[in-house]
Amino acid sequence: MSLPPNFNILNSDKNVESFSAGQKIFESGQVGEEMYFVKSGEVAIVLDGKALITLGAGEIFGEMALIDTKIRYANAIAKTDCEVVAINEKYFNFLVQEHPYFALNVMRVLAERLRKKTES
Repeated sequence: MSLPPNFNILNSDKNVESFSAGQKIFESGQVGEEMYFVKSGEVAIVLDGKALITLGAGEIFGEMALIDTKIRYANAIAKTDCEVVAINEKYFNFLVQEHPYFALNVMRVLAERLRKKTES
């Protein structure tokens, strides 16, 4: 049995961005140059006005657009006041090199979300 994804290495990251409840973090149609780690608060991923998922502290979002360099398909909106760590491609590559389990954890998140989507 595999362990759930763990991104605790990002908890000590000082490159934190703050968003107020209701504020957009990114919009659908934008080129995704960063993925995000939720340090505190909650973020809703919204498509056509419908919340697809709400993410909390310790979770990531926006990883697909960073990995495949495509446009974002949904909006990310701060559901509560929140703090996130932005991870650009250079930082992502550093994390993968220095912490190989980081990449595995990102893949686990992608696989879990794909599985939930195909099972519903």
